[in-house]
Amino acid sequence: MNKIFYLVSLLILSYALQPASAQAAEKKQLVPTVTIPAPEGSKGFGMPSSESGAKKAPVMRWIGPSVTEPREIITTTFNELSMSDPFIYADKNSQKYYLTSSGGSIYTSKDLKSWTGPYGAIDVRGTWMEGLMFVAAAEIHEVNGKYYYAATWTDRKELVDVVPRRYNVYRNQTQILVSDKPEGPYKHINPDPNYDYLYHDWDVIDGTIWYENNIPYFIFVHEWTQIIDGTMEYVKLSPDLSRTVSEPVCLFRASEAQWALEMVGNGEMTFGMKLPGWVTDGPQLFRTRTGKLGMLWSSWGKGRYLQGVAYSTSGTIDGPWVQEENPFVDNNSGHGMLFTTFEGKRLLVIHHVEGDGARKPLFFEIDDSGDKLILGKRYNP
Repeated sequence: MNKIFYLVSLLILSYALQPASAQAAEKKQLVPTVTIPAPEGSKGFGMPSSESGAKKAPVMRWIGPSVTEPREIITTTFNELSMSDPFIYADKNSQKYYLTSSGGSIYTSKDLKSWTGPYGAIDVRGTWMEGLMFVAAAEIHEVNGKYYYAATWTDRKELVDVVPRRYNVYRNQTQILVSDKPEGPYKHINPDPNYDYLYHDWDVIDGTIWYENNIPYFIFVHEWTQIIDGTMEYVKLSPDLSRTVSEPVCLFRASEAQWALEMVGNGEMTFGMKLPGWVTDGPQLFRTRTGKLGMLWSSWGKGRYLQGVAYSTSGTIDGPWVQEENPFVDNNSGHGMLFTTFEGKRLLVIHHVEGDGARKPLFFEIDDSGDKLILGKRYNP
């Protein structure tokens, strides 16, 4: 009897220790739910404007981020670029700026004025991400002489969860790739080509890397589309950033910020659907020059898409996190990221939308000399 109990226990334990992706494969077939369409004439993210004469975003041929994708390399000005979720890595070794975004390709510059690209950045052949053209909110981080590329991939052929009469959740995970050079090619780190950093059936986006006391953390968004009140969470990573080594910890929910409004009540519809809830987007942790720990993040509110800031009262990633009363940047601008120029100037790069035009990157000067960030004037390099 004890032998049977021991064998059963081993089977249960071996199943529990499988990767989330392996466990998910054993689930029964999911049946897509009915989604609730937005009312006729609505306006919102991913929807055409109902206003006459509104400026439309240009129709552009999509170029994926893969190194195998054919492309035409051009040189253009910063003001002519169109992109969501811009991120700039300033590489001291090459004295080059590397600009990436949703889309995942890379542009390079020596002066922040003139940019050359889009270069292919990733090589994910042989992994679950192969053939997926679009990546969201790409970032580049340098750690101990290696370069890491964090971005979100969506596989719309694999349904992983169903929220009845609300949302069909397809595989959506932020992954970390590695390269010896900032321009790539970036490749999968984990030996399992099907590896997910978070639970397979979670809707996860906008992961970013942060070090505290020499421990690497992966801060990410658990999407509001799945859980209604979006969260900002973290997991700890292995020293080589190839895998998760802890359970997720929730830092805060979107509704804790009084400037972040509920989407439907605020008149915002999402990809043509009536989805009530509160949005978390685009985390980036930072320290001011006094050592104060803060986090940039975005949501939707009175000025449409907004840039917010929260501060940790303990000075550590575990918080508690206190939200600023008002958004840091309003007027349909968000998903901002801080970086420092080679001349030592602290800047915020952020995307902004005029009407229903294209998302355009902008620079703002930042004063981080005190305990809180102070937004400066628009910066034109």
